[in-house]
Amino acid sequence: MRVLVVGSGGREHALLWKAAQSPQVERLYAAPGNAGMAALAELVPWNGDVEALADWALAEGIDLTLVGPEAPLVEGIADASSPGASWSSDPRRGRP
Repeated sequence: MRVLVVGSGGREHALLWKAAQSPQVERLYAAPGNAGMAALAELVPWNGDVEALADWALAEGIDLTLVGPEAPLVEGIADASSPGASWSSDPRRGRP
């Protein structure tokens, strides 16, 4: 499974750390991430454009996106994604 974690704080670092322990996870990405996350995931440059990140996730075949901060959700990141995408942090979408 290819997993994208959106955010750059401690909450997102904890999500990456836990996801890295799963044998089901083959690749981890963090957008934008931080220097401490680079040991766990490939950092994805992101300027806050939710449409661009959703397009990138679709092109990369991301299976699961974990959104830590509320701002990307408010900006509509889940709405910008493809209909089949899994968003774990969007309460409107239910469980992935």
